[in-house]
Amino acid sequence: MKTGLIITGGKVDLAFAREFLQKEGKEAGCVVSVDGGLEITKALGLMPNAIVGDFDTVHKEVLEEYRRNPAISWDVHKPEKDETDTELAIHTAIKLGCRRLFILGATGGRLDHELSNIHLLKLCLDHQAEAFLYDAWNKVYLLEKGKVFGRSELYGTYVSFIPLTEQVRGITLRGFKYPLTDKNICIGEEAGLCVSNELAEEEASIRFDSGILICVESRD
Repeated sequence: MKTGLIITGGKVDLAFAREFLQKEGKEAGCVVSVDGGLEITKALGLMPNAIVGDFDTVHKEVLEEYRRNPAISWDVHKPEKDETDTELAIHTAIKLGCRRLFILGATGGRLDHELSNIHLLKLCLDHQAEAFLYDAWNKVYLLEKGKVFGRSELYGTYVSFIPLTEQVRGITLRGFKYPLTDKNICIGEEAGLCVSNELAEEEASIRFDSGILICVESRD
């Protein structure tokens, strides 16, 4: 499965990003850089396969440096457009054959962008692509079926499940500090029931009958 790394124009902690590239990020065989994310891309010493955006938040010197490389594919848009730059980058990565996406810079800044980026995970799901938003404290992705969590593989201490669809039915949690059996949760009603859980055993699992969950693995 081809893995793509998308670096958006949001906030990226460079120390975290460098550590990430040495671990999870080393699987990425394709880099898509988004607008202001070009400056992070340059700081990380990466050469993008594709660059996407309207380029209203990147310094001209950085932009011109990458323009001199004929191997880079460019997808240039006007600022007045229907899609966000991150959405365009996801489409580009999928066109390049990526079926697993690691996305940096999608969280920690403006709340409207962050919420939009979380919802863009559904776009990836619709295109049969796994997608993960990463920052120094969180790993965010969607679940439409059950999953087993290993303590040694967990991104942090806490695991939260938040409904993306209006209702998620039949949630059963085993091996967690706060177990559940065949519980339904809805947006707005008991949505906090599955927030900030922890593993009580070396392995824990979730299963559910229908719906889509936002899963957040997080650390303090």
